[in-house]
Amino acid sequence: DLIIDAAAEPSVLAGINGGIEYLYETNLTGTFNILNTAVKKKAKVIFLSTSRIYPIQNILNSKIEEMETRFQFAEESGINGISSKGISEELNLLGARTIYGTTKLSSELLMKEYESTFGVDFIINRCGVIAGPNQMGKIDQGFVVLWLARHYWKKDLSYIGFGGEGKQARDVIHVDDLSDLISLQINDFDRFKGETFNVGGGNEVSASLQEFTGICEEVTGNKINFTAEAENRPGDIPLYISDCSKLFGFTDWRPKKSIKNVADDVFVWINENEKQLKPILY
Repeated sequence: DLIIDAAAEPSVLAGINGGIEYLYETNLTGTFNILNTAVKKKAKVIFLSTSRIYPIQNILNSKIEEMETRFQFAEESGINGISSKGISEELNLLGARTIYGTTKLSSELLMKEYESTFGVDFIINRCGVIAGPNQMGKIDQGFVVLWLARHYWKKDLSYIGFGGEGKQARDVIHVDDLSDLISLQINDFDRFKGETFNVGGGNEVSASLQEFTGICEEVTGNKINFTAEAENRPGDIPLYISDCSKLFGFTDWRPKKSIKNVADDVFVWINENEKQLKPILY
């Protein structure tokens, strides 16, 4: 009756450091196969897309303020679709966005074509950083778990890019909050169908790397050493915050878990499964 397309190679670096064929096979071809199945089964589709569909240069061209511990968008950014609330669905989509982001945007376009041609009903959720227990964080994807794991086992980390100060910031949504939204959409599909929504924690559930380091120190009781690499990684951006105003106009759903809640839940998960997780996350 309904398919949730949550499958993806979510690493930006996967499209830069090789693995392009795998990335397209998983993301774009995967969605293509799911949509063909939806046609045969007359199924609806909920698609988990990504904030990385927004072009990098459009973000960099906005007015970004450097604060003591983070970057933040100015009240008047100079770019339509970007404000102090974050990035909205109104941001112009022309421009390069990494190969990963392109595969997901291409999948979004396929959704709309299959709706027009075959009558497949869909909902698109453009997710920011998703985090929580059971995520196998690594250098190029899943920074929340990576940061907690490195603090837990007292291993060094680096602030990479944008001066090497750890001021780049992201909003975060706990996987439980995202699951609550998906459940709501499943049970009230017609309210959301045919729409595309930014989904994230917004300014209220966000942190810079520098700020999240402080949270990790508080949660684990450990401090680790950091090195600084000033040079930016390909495809990286200094700031992404989800402006969820459109979604909030459709529903009373709001993220319930704070950035500290996310860190606490990940810490408990690592602590309770230390033996199994150490070979993976250490």
